[in-house]
Amino acid sequence: MPHPYTDLPDTAFWSRTAGVAGFDMTQVPAGHDGLVIHATDRIVSAGSCFAQHLARLLPTRGFNYLITEGGPPERQFGVYPARFGNIYTVRQLLQLFERAYGLFVPREHVWRWHDAFVDPFRPNVEPNGFSTLDDLQADRVSHLAAVRRMFEQCDVFVFTLGMTEAWVSDADGAVFPLAPGVHGEPEDGATCHFHNFSVPEMVDDLRRLIGNLRLLNPSVKLVLSVSPVSIAATYEPRHVLVSNSYTKAALRVVADMVTRDDDLASYFPSYECVAGHHTMGRYFQPDMRHITAEGVHDVVEYFTRLYLSEAPVQGAPAPAAPAPRTSMAERDQWYEVWCDEDMLNAP
Repeated sequence: MPHPYTDLPDTAFWSRTAGVAGFDMTQVPAGHDGLVIHATDRIVSAGSCFAQHLARLLPTRGFNYLITEGGPPERQFGVYPARFGNIYTVRQLLQLFERAYGLFVPREHVWRWHDAFVDPFRPNVEPNGFSTLDDLQADRVSHLAAVRRMFEQCDVFVFTLGMTEAWVSDADGAVFPLAPGVHGEPEDGATCHFHNFSVPEMVDDLRRLIGNLRLLNPSVKLVLSVSPVSIAATYEPRHVLVSNSYTKAALRVVADMVTRDDDLASYFPSYECVAGHHTMGRYFQPDMRHITAEGVHDVVEYFTRLYLSEAPVQGAPAPAAPAPRTSMAERDQWYEVWCDEDMLNAP
């Protein structure tokens, strides 16, 4: 007799070839929740290290990637739309928005690293730090203006959730991408504490961010994903494998809860495509943490098939000619990313 599962597509069943058996991202049907990105849409991205691949490769696939803060690439310009560095936690992204619009002014605004000054909210964007405090403050003013342009001008915001663990200022709750001492520390004796964000905290933070963003940019589309790169270290008193399982499970729940009730939001399954056990580890490098160039390429190709519309928008200018497909040598060159978190492994 017919039952509720009778007429479901093959993709709903583990054992059918179109679902998981013989899984290949390049062959998976591009069915999704209806969100479409047009070639004229201005797209931006933020998140953990894996998010850097989108910034580098999406323009080669016909996406209109928006850069609002330009400068020499060796000083981390162009890694993201603005030079904010890796954003590992939802609270860090929320506070970036709040700092850009004067809604939050952290008491802790500078760290020292040897003889240089470091911005504690993006400690590695200036490789050798800032030589003077005036240089740091001037750069921050320019940077936050670029962040405002990014939020206000983008049509699509892609955020890759990467971490739940963070270091938080005891003074005012400011969240930093690195623990004090890894690459700079307060010079006034300010202290921080470790915090591992819960699902309710992250859902609330993300909904607050989206609500604030839509006040400025009502029609912006949101794409959430979870980084398939495992965490580099944990401060919890347990094995890093256990902490990594919590991190990815919690972030996946957050993404699901936020996108379910938002018609302009979508979940992109980069984590499932790369880290699912059905891949048998084919997309991981020997350290079983970092992703291979093949994995990065396939994720970007899947993202393109899933979202990019070839249909023109009425009244919009004609999109530029598609970029040529890249060679493996070019992909390997673009694969290299910089990651604050990797500094935790330094002796």
